[in-house]
Amino acid sequence: MLYLLDYGAGNIQSLANSLTKLGYTYEWVREPSDICKADKLLFPGVGSFASAMDALHAKGYVEPLRAYIQSGKPLMGICVGMQVLFEGSDESPGVQGLGIVPARVGRFATQDALGRKAVPHMGWSLANVVEWDGCADQRHELARSYGMHDSNPSHYYFVHSYRVAWDANVAEWALTTTQYGNEVFVSSIQHANVFATQFHPEKSGQAGLDLLAAWLRLEHVEPVTRVGRPVTSTEHMPTRRIVACLDVRSNDAGDLVVTKGESYDVRERGEQDAGASHVRNMGKPVELAQRYYDEGADEIAFLNITSFRNWALNDQPMLSLLNVAAATIFVPLTVGGGIRDFTDPDGTFHPALKVAHAYFRAGADKVSIGSEAVYAVEQLLARANEAGDMSGDPVAAPGAALRGDTGIEQIAHAYGVQAVVVSVDPKRVYVESAEAAGVHAPSVVFGPDERPETRGQPVCWWYKCTVKGGREERDVDVVQLARGVERLGAGELLVNSIDRDGSHAGFDVQLVDLVRSSVMGLVVLIIFAKYSRLDRGPKGRP
Repeated sequence: MLYLLDYGAGNIQSLANSLTKLGYTYEWVREPSDICKADKLLFPGVGSFASAMDALHAKGYVEPLRAYIQSGKPLMGICVGMQVLFEGSDESPGVQGLGIVPARVGRFATQDALGRKAVPHMGWSLANVVEWDGCADQRHELARSYGMHDSNPSHYYFVHSYRVAWDANVAEWALTTTQYGNEVFVSSIQHANVFATQFHPEKSGQAGLDLLAAWLRLEHVEPVTRVGRPVTSTEHMPTRRIVACLDVRSNDAGDLVVTKGESYDVRERGEQDAGASHVRNMGKPVELAQRYYDEGADEIAFLNITSFRNWALNDQPMLSLLNVAAATIFVPLTVGGGIRDFTDPDGTFHPALKVAHAYFRAGADKVSIGSEAVYAVEQLLARANEAGDMSGDPVAAPGAALRGDTGIEQIAHAYGVQAVVVSVDPKRVYVESAEAAGVHAPSVVFGPDERPETRGQPVCWWYKCTVKGGREERDVDVVQLARGVERLGAGELLVNSIDRDGSHAGFDVQLVDLVRSSVMGLVVLIIFAKYSRLDRGPKGRP
C-alpha cells in the first residue's frame, strides 16, 4: 500500500493527481500509526523547514518516520521532504531535522564569481547524475532504476532558497547534482531505501512523471557503496521560462472566460461604438491552459480579475477551476486575485493566509498578490516617514520596520518565499527632469518619447504603480515596490507594463533593467506581450 504524508504543507494535491495519472491508488497518512502500515511512503513538502518540523512534531510523526526509514521500506521525499532528512537548516537555526543524512542545509548566495543570481532558485534546471570511479555500469543501472539517464540529463522544476551544498559528507548519498551560478548542490539523494529530490517531479512535466513512475515500480535497490563527484554543468542558470498568464473573469453571461485587453480594456472596441460592448472571450480557462501545457508552457498563471474582490473563499468556480486544471497539468500553477485579508458578509474575519491556504489545497503552487502588495509597501514608507526618514527607500529606511502583519509576510513564513508572487502594473509618468520626480528620482529613466504627439523626442519618466487592475494610481514607484516586497518576503515579481499591454510594441527593456537592478533576490517575470500560441525551440523547449 502506498501512503502520502499530509502534514498541512502547501499544494500536495498535484502529487496525488500525478499518482492518479500514473494509475496508482494511495492512502493519506492521517495518524502516526498509518506510517507503519505503508509499503511505500511519499513525503512531499512545500514551505519552510521550521514549519515542516513543527507540524511533524505536532502530529506525532517524527519517531514513526524514523522507525519507518530504519525498517528498510521505500521512502521518497520531495523538496522540504528531502531537506528535513538532514540534521538541520540555516533557514531555521536551532530546529533539528530528522538527522538521517549527516549534513546541513544552507542558503544560496546571491552573489558569486559568475555574478548576481536571484534567490530563490526558481525554474527548470538540469539534474546531472554524479560520477563514480570505476563503477560506470552500476551508476548507469542505478540512475535508470530511478527514471534518470546519466548520458542525457533531464530538466526538472526547482523552487527553493536553501540547498545542500556538495561536500564529502553527502558524497555517498548524492545521486544527482545541479549547478546554479557557480554553486553545485545536491538535487537528489539515494541511499538504500531512501530516495529524495530537491526538485518537484509532480511539476516537471513528462520527465517528472517518468521519474515518479520508475520509483513506484521499483521493488528493491541493492545498497551500493560509492564515493561520487559532482558533474560540472555548462548550464549555470535555469532555462528561460514560458509562463502562460491567463486573465480570467466572468463574462456578461456569468461564465468564467479567458479574456485579453488593450491597455487593460477587455471589451470589444467595435461594439463599444454601438453601445453594446462585450467582454472578449478567448476561450475556457482550463481548456486553454491545457493547450498551452501541451504546447510546452513551463507554468500557467490564472489571474482572476473580477470574482475575488468581495468574498474570495466563496469563489467556488475558481476553486473548481484549479482542481480540474491540477488533475491534468503537471507544471506549476499560480492563482492571483483577492489574496488578502477580508471580512465575509456575516462579519467573520479571514486573514490572507487562510485565503492562500484554500487555493494551495485546491491545486495552486503559488499565489499572486497585486494591489495588497502596493498597500503594504505604502505602510512601510509611512512608518519610515513617521520616524523622520524621508528617503523613500523601504529597505534602507530604519523606520520602515516589519510587523509580520501583511499577507506577503504571513504566507511567505508559512509556505516559503517561493510561494509568493507579486504582480505589479506600472505605467509611465513623464517628467521634465529627474529632480522633478522628487522622491521617485531613483526610478527615473531616459529614452525616446512613445506618445503619438511627441514620438521620438528625448524625454525622461518614472514608473508609477497602480492598483485595482490598473484603474487607480498610487504614489509608489516600481523601484520602491520591488524593494519593498522583496523585504516583506516575496520570491517572484510579475511585471506587466500598462503602456505596452496589447500594443504589439515589444518589451519595455528599460523597465526590465530598472527592476532587475533594484533587487538582489527577486525572480523577475515579464508579461508585456500577449500571444495565442507557443513556438518550440531546440530540444522541444518552448
